Amino acid sequence: MREPEIDLLCSQLASYYVFPDTANEIAKVLRVRLDEGAYSDVDDDEEFAAEVTADLQSVNGDKHLRLLFSAEEVPETGQESAWDPVAYKKEAELDAFGIHKVERLEGNVGLLDLRLLHDAEIATPAYVAAMNLIAHTDALIIDLRNNRGGDPHTVALVCSYLFDEPVHLNDIYNRPKDSTTQFWTLPHVPGPKFGGEKPVYVLTSSRTFSGAEELSYNLQQTERATLIGETTKGGAHPGDRYRVGPHLKSSIPNGRAINPISGTNWEGVGVVPHIQVPEDEAFEVAYEKATSKANG
Repeated sequence: MREPEIDLLCSQLASYYVFPDTANEIAKVLRVRLDEGAYSDVDDDEEFAAEVTADLQSVNGDKHLRLLFSAEEVPETGQESAWDPVAYKKEAELDAFGIHKVERLEGNVGLLDLRLLHDAEIATPAYVAAMNLIAHTDALIIDLRNNRGGDPHTVALVCSYLFDEPVHLNDIYNRPKDSTTQFWTLPHVPGPKFGGEKPVYVLTSSRTFSGAEELSYNLQQTERATLIGETTKGGAHPGDRYRVGPHLKSSIPNGRAINPISGTNWEGVGVVPHIQVPEDEAFEVAYEKATSKANG
């Protein structure tokens, strides 16, 4: 009874997944599992999504590759993508665009606690305001320990406030378009910059994922920040979501990050911080360094 969903998922893998050969291997796993009857007794969509996700990730461990359960009905839009921009905009607004905290700590240390890097198209004014608020601090701590990722354009916006000269940050290859997009710091940003000289510390955890890993990796590879905490989750393949059923949608990576300095990315291995400490100790380590640098 799950054959239609598996067939559609295999078709989506063939069309969109960033590595076509791997897509074929993953599809074979799903079809073998289907033939074995692995999904035949799974009536609950949420349970089905969890089982299929485990099988999707069994070949190469791609953590972006998932079957997602949606409590809300996934609309039939007539388009391939299951993205709902209206619902997303409302969600982003209620989330303050992922900016959990902006604060000037004692010792004139700036703190940015970012939980999600929402799309630059709607989040730019909020990020501009946050970056302007910390521009005149003597050191900056960016807390990404609870950040699940987001838009590479927002990553580039944040980075643009942390450099004085143009910097090539990242490239993303997109399989459906067979094209590569370069991401650079912006030539102009509204308001004052934090600048390229003062110390920056980035806090990471094993949950730091996707776009948050890119922000960490960009600042590490350019030697602009000191990373403190735990090795990140290891997902470097951005993608899209596609309708699979009334309450099911696939998350299929259709691209891959390519760092212009390392020539690779953090897929499967995570970003390894300069100073490895348990995540709950990362802030104290960073703050001590920030205040000693600021006062020194």
